[in-house]
Amino acid sequence: MPEGDTIRYAANRMRPVLEGRVPEEIATPQPRHAMDRWPERLAGRAVRSVDTHGKHLFLRFDNDLVLHSHLRTSGIWGVYERGRRWGRAARRAWLVLRTPTHEVVEFDGPVLELLTESRTRFDRRLAALGPDVLADEFDQARFLRRLRRDDPTRPIGVALLDQRTIAGIGNLWKAEACWEARVSPWRATADVSDEEALAVIAAVRPAMLASASRGHTEREVRVYGRAGRACPRCGARIRARGQGDDNRRTFWCAECQV
Repeated sequence: MPEGDTIRYAANRMRPVLEGRVPEEIATPQPRHAMDRWPERLAGRAVRSVDTHGKHLFLRFDNDLVLHSHLRTSGIWGVYERGRRWGRAARRAWLVLRTPTHEVVEFDGPVLELLTESRTRFDRRLAALGPDVLADEFDQARFLRRLRRDDPTRPIGVALLDQRTIAGIGNLWKAEACWEARVSPWRATADVSDEEALAVIAAVRPAMLASASRGHTEREVRVYGRAGRACPRCGARIRARGQGDDNRRTFWCAECQV
């Protein structure tokens, strides 16, 4: 599943193409949206901003209309110069926004909806999101409140994936954050101090921000996907096992993460 840095990177690429501009064409090729009349409803409206919160992306148009996207596990955003080949087949496009120079395309995005601005503020799914891990000023106090009010027996690795606790961290960055902070992802949240919880976030924010700026090809992983290899800190074997209700594969070093 694309994590918060991937969504922020996509937004960073869209902004110079879309912000302050009226798309010359908006298309919704996916049959699910054939009757929604989005091209007509958005015709002549400029894109005011391209924003993200965790794994959610918002295209805000004039007159308080917002396209909201969540890519789940299958979707991607692409930004292409006009005439360039797309990264996926055209039949997989759900949304296309064309300017004189570029095409912005969402492929395979299972959550794509047009909302009013007020709906984005009061929608229960969006209102329930925790603080954005990539926010300019990360809300530490709100993160700790969300962390402490849920099940204290759940492992910290499970808590970090709960978007109601903190928005934007996925399985890769969960593993990397816990490794950097020397915290086992299997330790019960009640046994993780506030200082340790904040250290986990502080460890991962710079790497996620760098990835959001330069793209995921710049990611340097230490434990994720490296089961059986030597831990780069202590040399012990990196382990992997499914964790949580979704059995997401978790990577950690049992020697230096306690």
